[in-house]
Amino acid sequence: MESTHSKTIGYVLWIFGFTGSHRFYFGKPISGLIWLCTGGLFLIGWIIDVFLIPGMERKAELRYKTGPVDYSVAWILLTFLGLFGVHRMYMGKWLTGILYLCTGGLFVVGWAYDFCTLNTQITEINARDGGRPDSTPAPSDRLLEG
Repeated sequence: MESTHSKTIGYVLWIFGFTGSHRFYFGKPISGLIWLCTGGLFLIGWIIDVFLIPGMERKAELRYKTGPVDYSVAWILLTFLGLFGVHRMYMGKWLTGILYLCTGGLFVVGWAYDFCTLNTQITEINARDGGRPDSTPAPSDRLLEG
C-alpha cells in the first residue's frame, strides 16, 4: 500500500506545531484551529503531540486516497508558499493559484480555508485522476461491455 502521509513531514510540521500545521496535515482541522488560536494549546498540547504523531499518521493512511497528487508535497507547499498559491498550481488548479498569487492567498482567507480542506481536495483529485489501477475498468465501462 502506498503511503499518503509521512511521519517525517508530520514532525517537520510539528516544529511549527504551535500553529497547528501538523494537525491540519493529518486531517484534524478542528484541533488544528484550536492549536492555531491557542499557540499549540498553550504549548502543552504541542509537546504532547510529539508522542501522538505516529497514531495520527496511521489514521491518515487509512482515511486518504493515494494518486497523482502527493499529500506531503502539497502540504509543504501550502505551509511555506501557500499565500502565493503554489500548492494550488501543484494540484492543477492554475486559475485559483494565479488568483492567490495576485491577492496574497485571496487576502489570507483562502489560504486559511485550504488549511482546513486540503486533504479533502487532494483526495477528490486523486479519486478522479488516478484512484484505481489502469487494468480495472471504470464502472461506466463495465456497463458498456454488457
